Amino acid sequence: MTRLRRTATAAAALAFTAAATAVLGFAGPASAHVTVNPKEATQGGYARVAFRVPNESDTASTTKLEVVLPENAPVGSVSTMPVPGWTVATEKRKVDPPIEVHGSQLTEAVSKITWTASGEAGVKPGQFQEFPVSMGPLPQVDSMVFKTLQTYSDGNISRWIDEPAPGAEEPEHPAPVLTLAAAAAPAGSASPTAAVASPDDDDDDDGNGLAVGLGVAGLVAGLAGLVLGGLAFTRTRREPVAKA
Repeated sequence: MTRLRRTATAAAALAFTAAATAVLGFAGPASAHVTVNPKEATQGGYARVAFRVPNESDTASTTKLEVVLPENAPVGSVSTMPVPGWTVATEKRKVDPPIEVHGSQLTEAVSKITWTASGEAGVKPGQFQEFPVSMGPLPQVDSMVFKTLQTYSDGNISRWIDEPAPGAEEPEHPAPVLTLAAAAAPAGSASPTAAVASPDDDDDDDGNGLAVGLGVAGLVAGLAGLVLGGLAFTRTRREPVAKA
């Protein structure tokens, strides 16, 4: 009886562990991948984003990060923030045909950013590192996909290059994605609906107003005269006629 209870208890523990692994995602380190933060920005504006790099290895450190900027969404200005212990290099490509950015022709753009660790500055197991970048003006597209390579000190490379598909599950090795929202339309001042009168119109209005005023005054005076005349006539009829 005791052996049966122990067997049942062990089976229950294994079942609980399996359920926790399935629900909480403890099965492996694949859930952690390179991301861009924040994940949203505005078209036409400038944004400060950071590529967040977690270390998925139990024994090796991350020593290099390569971020490829999308060819279909060139950006005119790209600058990086210094990361202690890391060197950074950028590569450029020709933009053909050139595109207009703020009144200037953009003929080349940054195509790739590479960070390399110096000495012991690599991202250790159980740690993460952020690599900040400022870029803009952001293109008029719905999103920017940054295909990324993460190199470890043991020579292994994690390729975060899978592009997301609408309505599909997250791919096994997803690339960082920056979603771009359309810029809000500027609030315009309310324009008056009434037409502005010209000086000539004002003169005409003043003349017409004066004529109307005079006509009304004459009509009032005429009515007053008729009333007074009627009263006088009535009084005359009521007075007795003097006898001779």
